[in-house]
Amino acid sequence: MGDDTSTRTGHKESAADGITTVELIVIPDPELDPEQAERAARRLRAEISGLDIESIGHGPAAPVPDRAKAGDAVTIGAIVVALSAAGGVFPTLIDTVRDWLGRSAVRHRVSVTIDGDTIELDRASDAERRALIDAYIRRHTDG
Repeated sequence: MGDDTSTRTGHKESAADGITTVELIVIPDPELDPEQAERAARRLRAEISGLDIESIGHGPAAPVPDRAKAGDAVTIGAIVVALSAAGGVFPTLIDTVRDWLGRSAVRHRVSVTIDGDTIELDRASDAERRALIDAYIRRHTDG
């Protein structure tokens, strides 16, 4: 598929107590000034906080993404979301991120990591993005 969505591994495992931790790293459009980028990330966080999640918080400072170029904007930071593993909220979380990206007039990227599996989402074509996201969700849900 395109080079705008990638999968790599190497992150935290889910908690044994039935709570799954998902880390989202917002990588803003490099054309935005830092204040605009921060506002955009806060809007995504607000949308996520409206979901049926266990908790939401700030994660540790994120490393520079593998594909970052010298002129790329730095990562705003991480949003850590705790979900009930049995709640079925993960697909809704991914859809919320996908919709947020689709509504944006600029080219943000969001890195989503669960159980050591990372997918980077941006403004791919709808069909390409849907196929990649569906495969990712299937890996982390019962169906």
